[in-house]
Amino acid sequence: MTYQETITYLFSKLPMYQRQGKSAFKKNMNNIIALCEHSDNPQNKFKSIHIAGTNGKGSVSHILASVLQTSGYKTGLYTSPHLKDFRERIKINGEMISEEEVINYVEENKSFFEELQPSFFEMTVALAFKYFADENVDIAVIEVGLGGRLDSTNIINPELSVITNISIDHTQFLGETLSQIAGEKAGIIKEKTPVVIGEYQEDIVHIFSETAFKKKSPVYFADKEYYTDYEMMTADYKQILNIKRNNKTEYSNLKTDLFGGWQNKNIITALKSLEILNQDFNISKENIYNGILNIKKNTNFIGRWQILAYNPLTITDTGHNEAGIKEVVRQIKKTPYKKLHFIYGTVNDKNITGILSLLPEDAKYYFTKAQIPRALNENILFEKAQKFNLKGQTYSTVKEAFLAAIQNANKEDLIFIGGSTFIAAEVV
Repeated sequence: MTYQETITYLFSKLPMYQRQGKSAFKKNMNNIIALCEHSDNPQNKFKSIHIAGTNGKGSVSHILASVLQTSGYKTGLYTSPHLKDFRERIKINGEMISEEEVINYVEENKSFFEELQPSFFEMTVALAFKYFADENVDIAVIEVGLGGRLDSTNIINPELSVITNISIDHTQFLGETLSQIAGEKAGIIKEKTPVVIGEYQEDIVHIFSETAFKKKSPVYFADKEYYTDYEMMTADYKQILNIKRNNKTEYSNLKTDLFGGWQNKNIITALKSLEILNQDFNISKENIYNGILNIKKNTNFIGRWQILAYNPLTITDTGHNEAGIKEVVRQIKKTPYKKLHFIYGTVNDKNITGILSLLPEDAKYYFTKAQIPRALNENILFEKAQKFNLKGQTYSTVKEAFLAAIQNANKEDLIFIGGSTFIAAEVV
């Protein structure tokens, strides 16, 4: 098979949550256990860090991978979903897995897939683990796909578990309340393994503390130790943070190439994680500064407050749930513009009402949909948006919406494209 034939096979034969939704979700670990046993349990052959959370887990994963890579470690990175190329999910030191590796893995295991009928995600996780083991990585940063307890990635025994934060998302799988969702995320906490919680949330702190106590695992709340006393944007579109701990400056003028005010939370989570990892790894302060400055360069991180063009300023972001959209809107308000052109689309299993209530009314909207089965029809989205006084027109494709926005916008305007990972994927 060619690489394209291989990818077509995977997309067409294996159930894929990102495209199909609930029908692709598995409620047990049986398939990933079988897949890994079939490859001689590669997940046990490398060290790892496991990262869960509602928002920010992708950013924290890339921050940690960048710093570890800068520190001289051969670093695997598994994230999901991909935006442009399937191989974005599996990287070593920022380089995507080769097309040949993907082809060979599928060809060698095709008959086993036909027998087992794994999901697309289960297969991808198993491929990543085998690749990292075969390449003898020093450590791999593994991002949870959905939830934690029953996620396919939860077969690993990491050096450190990280949970960024908890908000309402994927309620059909994880539960309707923060406590239920936190319980699922807490499922990644392992016996006698330290865990970092990015954000201290009063209503659910007991869930993490009690789970960690039962597992005899030390638990740390990053934002109870570190905080920023200022942040600013430089002329070259970098963010500078001043990070304090116990009223003393721990990281002065820490510069990062990640945009978005919410990244200070992710950086604080990563700094606490690095502090713990430094007990077994050699990570200097210089490497931390350099790694955080060059996250995009080191890991090829895309889709997070990504600037696509200037004059007019054109930005996309993958934020898609209420907490994520709230941060996006906050960042838009910080961005100077004359008029806002908002290209918006989402999927059909989100709390659309809650999200629409957060969107700014002073924008021209271009309601659209991504080219996936889960996409919410743009006309339905338009109808729902009218209840929140959001004005605009509908477009059947993201491309059409984008072209219309470009034609309508002046140089001083802002074009924002978002609402879904899949909307962002069509413009990056």
